[in-house]
Amino acid sequence: MIRLDKFLSEMSGWTRSEVKKIVRTGSVTVDGNEVKKPETKIDEKLSIVSVDGRQIKYNKYEYYMLNKPKGFVSATTDREHKTVVDIISSSEKKDLFPVGRLDIDTEGLLLITNDGELAHRLLAPKNHVEKTYYVEVSGILDDVDVDAVEKGLDIGEEKNTIPAKMEILKTDIQNNISSCYLTIHEGKFHQVKRMMKKLGKTVTYLKRVSMGSLILDSKLKNGNYRKLTEQEIIELKNN
Repeated sequence: MIRLDKFLSEMSGWTRSEVKKIVRTGSVTVDGNEVKKPETKIDEKLSIVSVDGRQIKYNKYEYYMLNKPKGFVSATTDREHKTVVDIISSSEKKDLFPVGRLDIDTEGLLLITNDGELAHRLLAPKNHVEKTYYVEVSGILDDVDVDAVEKGLDIGEEKNTIPAKMEILKTDIQNNISSCYLTIHEGKFHQVKRMMKKLGKTVTYLKRVSMGSLILDSKLKNGNYRKLTEQEIIELKNN
């Protein structure tokens, strides 16, 4: 059982004070009966709650796509820096967490949710879920580097990296810079940076653009987020 005002706040995005005002106006019904007391207890899974005739359905899990900006750590709490969870201001849920991690200076796609089962499935090494990054480096990438990445690199781990894919986008010999898309199937600590270092390059900019079936929304500006669509959730769960 859960308080009506807590249920509506979590499921609608309204603040607790906004919900109390709405309830007291008589706009809310529970199982067809008008309820004016915010503290009324309901069964969040069985009770039919409506506001002005519109049913508010119970969702245990939330899924957000975040275009992570630099300067935020991929954690739920941190003593020194703001976390990616701090950015999700529209949720009342207290159990959100980032699925995997991006370095503090790395940007791009990050899934924020409270669905532990999905997170485990996406991060489990045995599942080899693809993650694609846009990478800019100092140094010139060439076909030799592409072949090395496809064979697997020794980055100081017990085993070489799993064969990955690199698509060179641009090389500027005069300024000694290159860019590429790099698709890996693991999530080792600083993996992309370590792979590039092994190739004799230094990462100057890093942005994740996809994870499994989930692709960063091109309309989502740096530091912004949105809820995943039903289709995106279904496809992620089928990864």
